[in-house]
Amino acid sequence: MVNTKISIVVPIYYSANFMPKLLEAIDFEKNKNNWTLELILVDDGSKDGSYLKIEELHQKYNYIVGVKLARNFGHQIAVKTGLSFCTGDYIAIIDDDLQDPPSQLPKFFKYLDDGYDVVYGVRKNRKESFIKRMSYNAFYRVLKRMSNTEIPLDSGDFCVMKKIVVENMLKFNEKNPFLRGIRAWVGFKQIGVEFERQARYDGESGYTLKKYLKIAMDGIFSFSTMPIRVITILGIIGLSFAAFYTIITIYGFFANNIPVKGFATLAILISFFSSLILICLGIIGEYIVRIYDEVRDRPYSVIEKTINA
Repeated sequence: MVNTKISIVVPIYYSANFMPKLLEAIDFEKNKNNWTLELILVDDGSKDGSYLKIEELHQKYNYIVGVKLARNFGHQIAVKTGLSFCTGDYIAIIDDDLQDPPSQLPKFFKYLDDGYDVVYGVRKNRKESFIKRMSYNAFYRVLKRMSNTEIPLDSGDFCVMKKIVVENMLKFNEKNPFLRGIRAWVGFKQIGVEFERQARYDGESGYTLKKYLKIAMDGIFSFSTMPIRVITILGIIGLSFAAFYTIITIYGFFANNIPVKGFATLAILISFFSSLILICLGIIGEYIVRIYDEVRDRPYSVIEKTINA
């Protein structure tokens, strides 16, 4: 890593209280490993004075590059914006809550020295609730089965990459990016390394249920065409069922076995297929919404101001 410049991207969201602790941990690794460092802190529309804290910390740590987004655009957009400011040879992405420990970075960078292009963290243990752990496990396994791209299990955005990988990732102009999927899609020589995911240092996660669902849908609809194909399969099953039921009905008619009663059957069939149609329209709508987002060609983020950029 001689003469290797390092960029670290950290999306910031309501982190004013524990940002000094984050900087202490990063600065410790910088001094210990003699890094030439730029630390890119992207404030994703926080309203707790996070950007003021970035300005304050910049007085002490002059390698900070501060970026303030004009509003909350979401975690993935904040990371992508940060990546566009990177000038380092080795580039790392970590979260602001110290769950992705900076102490792991030297170990990850060693793999880049050895010839790998991407090193991503594989979460060995999560210090989170049982329901969250089960939800994460289910999502990654469902996505793996559905996706045409080999997206590693239990790997988040915590990773280090060489500059060439980031340059290719930034060629994607998607307005709803799923970065760990894009990272897998671009290829190069990649390796997963297990690490112990720490408990959140302070406060509560900025990810609400709505945001978790959004990133899950971004992953599925950006890297799988299976949902749209499931509609075709359901249509074939429905057609087969309808044809079978039609044959039974015609046979019963000629055999005089059809009673006058039939409202319950009719109501069940109508409600079942009506619900199926609405689900299918919803899936098609998700793809159409993403097409609409792309054709409008709006910028994926708006930057209000920067420090040292």
